[in-house]
Amino acid sequence: MGKLDGKVAVITGATSGMALAGARLFVREGAHVFITGRRKDALDEAVKSIGRNVTGVRADAANLADLDRLFETVQQEKGSIDVLWASAGGGQSARLGEITEEQFDAAFSLNARGTLFTVQKALPLMNDGGSIIMTGSNASLRGYPDWSVYAASKAVLPAFARVWVSELRDRKIRANVLTPGSVATAMMGDVLSPEMKEMFASVIPRRELGRPEEIASVALFLASDDSSYVNGMELVADGGTTVI
Repeated sequence: MGKLDGKVAVITGATSGMALAGARLFVREGAHVFITGRRKDALDEAVKSIGRNVTGVRADAANLADLDRLFETVQQEKGSIDVLWASAGGGQSARLGEITEEQFDAAFSLNARGTLFTVQKALPLMNDGGSIIMTGSNASLRGYPDWSVYAASKAVLPAFARVWVSELRDRKIRANVLTPGSVATAMMGDVLSPEMKEMFASVIPRRELGRPEEIASVALFLASDDSSYVNGMELVADGGTTVI
Protein backbone atom coordinates (compact mmCIF):
# COMPACT_ATOMS: atom_id res chain seq x y z
CA MET A 1 0.00 0.00 0.00
CA GLY A 2 1.42 3.36 -1.04
CA LYS A 3 1.55 6.49 1.09
CA LEU A 4 -0.48 8.40 -1.53
CA ASP A 5 -2.90 5.73 -2.72
CA GLY A 6 -5.85 7.31 -4.50
CA LYS A 7 -4.53 10.85 -4.08
CA VAL A 8 -4.30 13.53 -6.76
CA ALA A 9 -1.16 15.68 -6.79
CA VAL A 10 -0.20 18.73 -8.82
CA ILE A 11 3.50 19.57 -9.16
CA THR A 12 4.56 22.67 -11.05
CA GLY A 13 7.91 22.96 -12.79
CA ALA A 14 8.31 19.19 -12.81
CA THR A 15 10.11 18.52 -16.09
CA SER A 16 13.48 18.00 -14.41
CA GLY A 17 15.36 17.87 -11.16
CA MET A 18 13.81 17.61 -7.71
CA ALA A 19 10.20 18.04 -8.81
CA LEU A 20 10.48 15.39 -11.53
CA ALA A 21 12.01 12.99 -9.02
CA GLY A 22 9.12 13.83 -6.73
CA ALA A 23 6.55 13.16 -9.44
CA ARG A 24 8.06 9.74 -10.08
CA LEU A 25 8.02 8.94 -6.37
CA PHE A 26 4.45 10.18 -5.86
CA VAL A 27 3.26 7.92 -8.69
CA ARG A 28 5.09 4.94 -7.21
CA GLU A 29 3.33 5.70 -3.93
CA GLY A 30 -0.10 5.55 -5.59
CA ALA A 31 -0.93 9.10 -6.69
CA HIS A 32 -2.09 10.44 -10.03
CA VAL A 33 0.16 13.40 -10.75
CA PHE A 34 -0.33 16.46 -12.91
CA ILE A 35 2.97 18.06 -13.87
CA THR A 36 3.73 21.33 -15.63
CA GLY A 37 6.57 22.78 -17.62
CA ARG A 38 7.06 25.63 -20.05
CA ARG A 39 8.60 23.62 -22.89
CA LYS A 40 6.46 21.02 -24.62
CA ASP A 41 9.39 18.79 -25.58
CA ALA A 42 10.69 18.65 -22.01
CA LEU A 43 7.17 18.10 -20.67
CA ASP A 44 6.52 15.24 -23.08
CA GLU A 45 9.83 13.64 -22.13
CA ALA A 46 9.03 13.95 -18.42
CA VAL A 47 5.61 12.36 -18.88
CA LYS A 48 7.21 9.52 -20.83
CA SER A 49 9.82 8.97 -18.14
CA ILE A 50 7.16 8.76 -15.41
CA GLY A 51 5.23 6.31 -17.52
CA ARG A 52 1.81 6.04 -15.89
CA ASN A 53 -0.75 7.91 -13.81
CA VAL A 54 0.55 11.26 -15.03
CA THR A 55 -0.90 14.17 -16.98
CA GLY A 56 1.33 16.85 -18.46
CA VAL A 57 0.04 20.42 -18.87
CA ARG A 58 2.21 23.00 -20.58
CA ALA A 59 2.14 26.03 -18.30
CA ASP A 60 4.29 28.87 -17.01
CA ALA A 61 3.64 29.42 -13.30
CA ALA A 62 4.23 33.15 -13.78
CA ASN A 63 1.36 33.31 -16.31
CA LEU A 64 -2.04 33.46 -14.63
CA ALA A 65 -3.91 32.36 -17.76
CA ASP A 66 -1.70 29.26 -17.88
CA LEU A 67 -2.53 28.53 -14.24
CA ASP A 68 -6.24 28.84 -15.00
CA ARG A 69 -5.84 26.32 -17.82
CA LEU A 70 -3.89 23.96 -15.57
CA PHE A 71 -6.56 23.84 -12.89
CA GLU A 72 -9.37 23.62 -15.43
CA THR A 73 -7.65 20.48 -16.72
CA VAL A 74 -7.34 19.07 -13.20
CA GLN A 75 -11.00 19.77 -12.51
CA GLN A 76 -12.13 18.12 -15.74
CA GLU A 77 -9.98 15.02 -15.30
CA LYS A 78 -9.97 14.42 -11.54
CA GLY A 79 -12.21 17.02 -9.88
CA SER A 80 -10.06 17.75 -6.84
CA ILE A 81 -6.52 17.98 -5.46
CA ASP A 82 -5.01 16.39 -2.37
CA VAL A 83 -1.41 17.57 -2.73
CA LEU A 84 -0.15 20.76 -4.35
CA TRP A 85 3.62 21.16 -4.72
CA ALA A 86 4.36 24.64 -6.05
CA SER A 87 7.89 23.93 -7.20
CA ALA A 88 8.31 26.11 -10.30
CA GLY A 89 11.08 28.63 -9.70
CA GLY A 90 14.41 29.94 -10.80
CA GLY A 91 16.78 32.87 -10.75
CA GLN A 92 20.02 34.40 -11.90
CA SER A 93 23.03 35.60 -9.99
CA ALA A 94 23.58 39.36 -9.91
CA ARG A 95 25.75 41.46 -7.62
CA LEU A 96 24.40 44.56 -5.89
CA GLY A 97 25.17 47.49 -8.16
CA GLU A 98 24.58 45.41 -11.30
CA ILE A 99 21.04 44.11 -10.67
CA THR A 100 18.60 44.98 -13.47
CA GLU A 101 14.87 45.61 -13.25
CA GLU A 102 14.34 42.65 -15.56
CA GLN A 103 16.22 40.29 -13.23
CA PHE A 104 14.29 41.51 -10.21
CA ASP A 105 10.90 41.32 -11.92
CA ALA A 106 11.56 37.86 -13.36
CA ALA A 107 12.59 36.37 -10.00
CA PHE A 108 9.69 37.81 -8.03
CA SER A 109 7.16 37.14 -10.80
CA LEU A 110 7.93 33.42 -10.80
CA ASN A 111 9.13 32.62 -7.30
CA ALA A 112 6.84 34.84 -5.22
CA ARG A 113 3.90 35.94 -7.37
CA GLY A 114 3.74 32.67 -9.28
CA THR A 115 3.76 30.58 -6.12
CA LEU A 116 1.06 32.66 -4.46
CA PHE A 117 -1.30 32.49 -7.43
CA THR A 118 -0.60 28.80 -7.99
CA VAL A 119 -1.87 28.15 -4.46
CA GLN A 120 -4.75 30.62 -4.67
CA LYS A 121 -6.05 29.23 -7.96
CA ALA A 122 -5.72 25.64 -6.71
CA LEU A 123 -7.53 26.33 -3.46
CA PRO A 124 -11.12 25.81 -4.73
CA LEU A 125 -10.10 22.30 -5.83
CA MET A 126 -8.16 21.38 -2.69
CA ASN A 127 -9.72 18.70 -0.55
CA ASP A 128 -10.03 19.40 3.16
CA GLY A 129 -7.04 17.89 4.91
CA GLY A 130 -4.83 18.44 1.86
CA SER A 131 -1.18 19.40 1.80
CA ILE A 132 0.44 22.45 0.18
CA ILE A 133 4.20 22.37 -0.35
CA MET A 134 6.30 25.27 -1.64
CA THR A 135 9.92 24.96 -2.74
CA GLY A 136 12.17 27.43 -0.97
CA SER A 137 15.95 27.75 -1.07
CA ASN A 138 18.63 27.85 1.58
CA ALA A 139 19.98 30.85 -0.33
CA SER A 140 17.40 32.78 1.71
CA LEU A 141 19.07 31.54 4.92
CA ARG A 142 22.69 32.28 4.00
CA GLY A 143 24.52 35.28 2.60
CA TYR A 144 25.68 33.88 -0.73
CA PRO A 145 27.28 36.73 -2.73
CA ASP A 146 25.48 37.65 -5.97
CA TRP A 147 22.22 35.94 -5.01
CA SER A 148 20.33 38.64 -3.09
CA VAL A 149 17.39 38.92 -5.51
CA TYR A 150 16.88 35.18 -5.77
CA ALA A 151 17.23 34.78 -2.00
CA ALA A 152 14.69 37.53 -1.32
CA SER A 153 12.18 36.08 -3.78
CA LYS A 154 12.34 32.76 -1.92
CA ALA A 155 12.33 34.31 1.56
CA VAL A 156 8.67 35.30 1.20
CA LEU A 157 7.49 31.67 1.07
CA PRO A 158 7.76 30.87 4.80
CA ALA A 159 5.78 34.05 5.48
CA PHE A 160 3.05 32.82 3.13
CA ALA A 161 2.96 29.47 4.95
CA ARG A 162 2.72 31.00 8.42
CA VAL A 163 -0.26 33.15 7.46
CA TRP A 164 -2.01 30.43 5.49
CA VAL A 165 -1.93 28.11 8.51
CA SER A 166 -4.40 30.47 10.19
CA GLU A 167 -6.46 31.10 7.07
CA LEU A 168 -6.84 27.40 6.22
CA ARG A 169 -7.23 26.00 9.72
CA ASP A 170 -10.96 25.30 9.35
CA ARG A 171 -10.27 23.17 6.28
CA LYS A 172 -7.32 21.40 7.92
CA ILE A 173 -5.15 22.15 4.88
CA ARG A 174 -1.46 22.23 5.78
CA ALA A 175 1.08 24.57 4.17
CA ASN A 176 4.82 23.99 4.48
CA VAL A 177 8.00 25.06 2.74
CA LEU A 178 10.55 22.51 1.59
CA THR A 179 13.88 24.32 1.51
CA PRO A 180 16.64 22.39 -0.24
CA GLY A 181 20.28 23.25 -0.32
CA SER A 182 22.53 22.78 -3.33
CA VAL A 183 21.24 19.84 -5.38
CA ALA A 184 22.79 18.40 -8.53
CA THR A 185 20.13 19.26 -11.12
CA ALA A 186 20.21 20.24 -14.77
CA MET A 187 19.19 23.78 -13.85
CA MET A 188 22.14 24.09 -11.50
CA GLY A 189 24.37 22.97 -14.33
CA ASP A 190 22.92 25.70 -16.53
CA VAL A 191 23.39 28.61 -14.10
CA LEU A 192 26.54 27.68 -12.19
CA SER A 193 30.10 27.36 -13.38
CA PRO A 194 32.12 24.29 -12.31
CA GLU A 195 33.97 26.53 -9.85
CA MET A 196 30.73 27.72 -8.27
CA LYS A 197 29.42 24.14 -7.99
CA GLU A 198 32.65 23.18 -6.22
CA MET A 199 32.21 26.13 -3.87
CA PHE A 200 28.62 25.13 -3.00
CA ALA A 201 29.67 21.52 -2.43
CA SER A 202 32.54 22.62 -0.19
CA VAL A 203 30.19 24.15 2.42
CA ILE A 204 28.11 20.96 2.75
CA PRO A 205 29.43 18.82 5.64
CA ARG A 206 29.59 15.70 3.47
CA ARG A 207 31.29 17.71 0.67
CA GLU A 208 28.80 16.42 -1.87
CA LEU A 209 25.78 18.02 -3.53
CA GLY A 210 22.34 16.70 -2.76
CA ARG A 211 20.53 14.37 -5.12
CA PRO A 212 17.04 15.10 -6.50
CA GLU A 213 15.78 11.82 -5.02
CA GLU A 214 16.78 12.96 -1.54
CA ILE A 215 14.57 16.02 -1.84
CA ALA A 216 11.76 13.96 -3.37
CA SER A 217 11.66 11.76 -0.26
CA VAL A 218 11.21 14.84 1.93
CA ALA A 219 8.42 16.07 -0.34
CA LEU A 220 6.71 12.69 0.04
CA PHE A 221 6.88 13.09 3.81
CA LEU A 222 5.21 16.51 3.60
CA ALA A 223 2.62 15.26 1.10
CA SER A 224 1.59 12.21 3.11
CA ASP A 225 -0.10 11.63 6.44
CA ASP A 226 3.33 10.96 7.94
CA SER A 227 3.59 14.74 8.40
CA SER A 228 0.05 15.29 9.69
CA TYR A 229 1.38 17.28 12.67
CA VAL A 230 3.75 19.43 10.59
CA ASN A 231 2.17 22.73 9.57
CA GLY A 232 3.47 26.21 8.74
CA MET A 233 7.07 25.05 8.89
CA GLU A 234 10.15 25.51 6.76
CA LEU A 235 11.75 22.09 6.50
CA VAL A 236 15.38 22.53 5.51
CA ALA A 237 17.01 19.66 3.63
CA ASP A 238 20.49 20.96 2.86
CA GLY A 239 22.84 18.42 4.37
CA GLY A 240 23.57 20.66 7.34
CA THR A 241 24.88 23.60 5.33
CA THR A 242 22.98 26.26 7.25
CA VAL A 243 23.87 25.02 10.72
CA ILE A 244 27.66 25.15 10.52
